[in-house]
Amino acid sequence: MSDNGKTPVDFWFDPLCPWAWMTSRWVLEVEKVRDIEVRWHVMSLAVLNEDKMDQVPEQYREGLRQSWGPVRVAVAAEQLHGGEVLGPFYTALGTRIHNRGEGLTPENVREIVSAALAEAGLPESLVEYLDKDSYDTELRASHKEGIDKVGQEVGTPVIAVPGADGGQIAFFGPVVTPTPQGEEAAKLWDGTLLVASVPGFFEIKRTRTADPDFSNL
Repeated sequence: MSDNGKTPVDFWFDPLCPWAWMTSRWVLEVEKVRDIEVRWHVMSLAVLNEDKMDQVPEQYREGLRQSWGPVRVAVAAEQLHGGEVLGPFYTALGTRIHNRGEGLTPENVREIVSAALAEAGLPESLVEYLDKDSYDTELRASHKEGIDKVGQEVGTPVIAVPGADGGQIAFFGPVVTPTPQGEEAAKLWDGTLLVASVPGFFEIKRTRTADPDFSNL
């Protein structure tokens, strides 16, 4: 339990991942119906795939190259203004990228990130970290913390929840579309805690047959 008596949920995200965005909106919905506290952390699809760049299609490679900037800004914001700013910044940025379908390109990234910083109450000067590696050590450490909890054969998001003995159990996912709301969100949360409480549980998976659906966000 956190000091405030709420159940802690650690959540690692890359702002560009649509599936992480769906899951992040689910845990925020769970905050409304269960006594949990989400603690946000940055991970990086670019770091995750940097030793596989010659194995991915060029279009995906370009996306990975573009993904460096937003996570660098997020980590700079965290380092300079505290971890509590990550949630609001992620929401402001993800809403633009995913819900509004603005995407990120080399031409619009500064504008979109600057607007998200302003909405989150952060200095717009942080946009300069799009092109700076000042906090790459901290970025890699945050990424490693999440991956070390769950293992190498995953992507984003990663969540860590209390297991049977109170220690953290981490999972990739849950991968959902559209984002569950209300009691459906609560049921999925309860199920997540249930499987986390079973020693030796590792995986449930099926092939995705739908794209991310942002229509209810």
